[in-house]
Amino acid sequence: MPELLSRRRLDQPRNQSRFTLNIDPDSFGRFTERIARFLGTGKYLFWQTLIVIIWIVLNLTALSLQWDPYPFILLNLAFSTQAAYAAPLILLAQNRQDDRDRVSLEEDRNRAAQTKADTEYLAREIAALRIAVGEVATRDYLRGELDKLREDLNPKPKKAKQNRAESATPTGT
Repeated sequence: MPELLSRRRLDQPRNQSRFTLNIDPDSFGRFTERIARFLGTGKYLFWQTLIVIIWIVLNLTALSLQWDPYPFILLNLAFSTQAAYAAPLILLAQNRQDDRDRVSLEEDRNRAAQTKADTEYLAREIAALRIAVGEVATRDYLRGELDKLREDLNPKPKKAKQNRAESATPTGT
C-alpha cells in the first residue's frame, strides 16, 4: 500500500485553499438598513423619477442615442433588478428591527416585573408599619396618661385646703 503524501493526511484538517469571503453580519445588516431607509425617502423617489424621465426622453428624442427603444426593455430590466434587491434588503432591515423590538420588549417586561415586585414589597412594608404603629403609644395617648398620672399625684386644691383646715382645728376639747 503506498504511503499517503503529507498534504493528503487524513488525521489533519485540510488547509483552506478556497477563497472565503468573511462578512460581518452586523455591519452588513447596518449597511442594508441604511439602504432600506434611503429607498423609502422622497429624495430617492425624486432621483429615480428624474433618471426615468431622462431615460425615456433620450430614448424617444435622440435618434443616435437610442440604446433602449420604445418598449424600454432595458429600463424594465433595471426596475426588476432593483426590485429583486430592494425587497430582500427591506425584509432584512425589518427583521433586524423586529429583533431589536423583541429585545426591548423583553427588557420592558423584566423592568415591569421588577417594578411590580418592588411595589409589592413596599406595600407589605407599609402594611407592617401600620400594624406596628397601631401598637405603639401615640402622642395623644401619652398626654392623656400623663394627665391622669398628674391628677393622681397632685390632689385637687379644694380638698387639700379642707384637709389642712381640718387638721389645724383641734378636735375634742
